[in-house]
Amino acid sequence: MSAAACDLGHLDLVHLDWREGAAWLTLDRPGRGNALVPELLAALRARIAEARQAGAGALVLTGRGRAFSAGGDVARFAALADDRDALVDWSREIVGALNAAILDLLAFPMPVIAALNGPVTGGSAGLMLAADMVVMSEEAFLQPYYAQMGFAPDGGWTALLPSRIGTARALEVQYLNQRLTAADCLRLGLASEICPRAELEARVAALTASLAGMDPGTLAVTRANVWSEERRAAVAKALQRELDGFLALIARPQTRERMQAFLAPLAAGEGRR
Repeated sequence: MSAAACDLGHLDLVHLDWREGAAWLTLDRPGRGNALVPELLAALRARIAEARQAGAGALVLTGRGRAFSAGGDVARFAALADDRDALVDWSREIVGALNAAILDLLAFPMPVIAALNGPVTGGSAGLMLAADMVVMSEEAFLQPYYAQMGFAPDGGWTALLPSRIGTARALEVQYLNQRLTAADCLRLGLASEICPRAELEARVAALTASLAGMDPGTLAVTRANVWSEERRAAVAKALQRELDGFLALIARPQTRERMQAFLAPLAAGEGRR
């Protein structure tokens, strides 16, 4: 689903607020941990385009509720497991939409900040990895879940993460489904700073205020040079490989079994990840 296909009914999944010239985008599907679905991603792309057209001095991306985003909605994948064609079509749509949203963020002309109010799991890591600066609450963490679920990595886990923390470390995290705490992310350079959740908005507002005092032309040229058209094209190619891998694994019987095992405790009332 393209951003243009996002009707007004879907826009409430991502709120846009203006604060001192900065556009704050808030993922708003808290009852599902802000899990990614095509409608939310289409709304996100529409909001990014809106902020760009309005000349935002910076873009802040955050989430409402306990989690920043739980990544792909596993329950939606599992519900389609009996219909292979429908499952593959759904997977192509959602991973394709996520890839497009990541590229939209990389192409944004001004600084992008991720304000991570809570956990970041699965493909939602791409929204973090596309940001220039990341402020994490102390409760936030980053975790892949792919090897546990039998999914292929998407959201930049192979396209963006290795260049950030090194190939060997990125592979270890994914192979062993390691959880990177906010402190781990700060140490690895994935986060700019960490703070109590209650202070997150104030910390990010101070950061956008500092950016507002800088020359906007310099900020724009700096970001454009770092995320050049050539570099974004390379990322797009790597994201396409992630999509191809995702489609190759998603309909396997073992992936279905792993999804069911993952969802069983949740259905029994043991809570979401």
